[in-house]
Amino acid sequence: MFFAATKAFTQLFSPRFRAILFRSLGLTIALLVVAIVALTTLFGAFATLPGWMEWTIQIVGGFGLFIGSIFLIGPITGLIASLHLDDIAEEIERSDYPNDPEGRSLGTLDGLKVALKFGLLVIGVNILVLFLLLIPGINIMAFFVANGYLLGREYFELAALRYMPLADAQALRQDNRLRVFLSGLLIAGMVSVPLLNLLTPLFATAFMVHTVKSVIRYRTTSVLET
Repeated sequence: MFFAATKAFTQLFSPRFRAILFRSLGLTIALLVVAIVALTTLFGAFATLPGWMEWTIQIVGGFGLFIGSIFLIGPITGLIASLHLDDIAEEIERSDYPNDPEGRSLGTLDGLKVALKFGLLVIGVNILVLFLLLIPGINIMAFFVANGYLLGREYFELAALRYMPLADAQALRQDNRLRVFLSGLLIAGMVSVPLLNLLTPLFATAFMVHTVKSVIRYRTTSVLET
């Protein structure tokens, strides 16, 4: 797992990934800004109290928006990943797995459908997690467990869909659920780090392509040996 993660991270800054990296960063920042502006506008519509009360509310609201941006980055990166999945996977397949059959292009529409479904799920779960922020000792654990499961599931299935139908991708994830969950925890850790989290779409996608390839090779080897 750590070998795949290290390899994925170093590949982000290689020349062949540079154009994808800049596009991904630009889209991630743009969507995050749009989301924060929308939340700020919505909050401002209710923050119309006079004097020190409005000032206090704005400070609290600003802190809330900062926290909210951490929760928003998960679903946003899922959308960005769906747009760049094929580009990233094709580069990795050419450079690291030249003798393997090429993956099937997921397509923008199908990728967006999967990403939107998971994005809504991530938002819903994180809204529940927000309420747990008031409970010491549980809040951070809840964030990482929930997002580790969801992000691991999302990115693994997105990557696996290049090589098999959805039902098979889900079955493969179930067979390797511990590894997928631990990989998701690693992605959740990256999501929680400001600025570094902007690299999440590319890192998580490349990481999971390597992970899926490793799992498929292990399964094939096990079947041949038996």
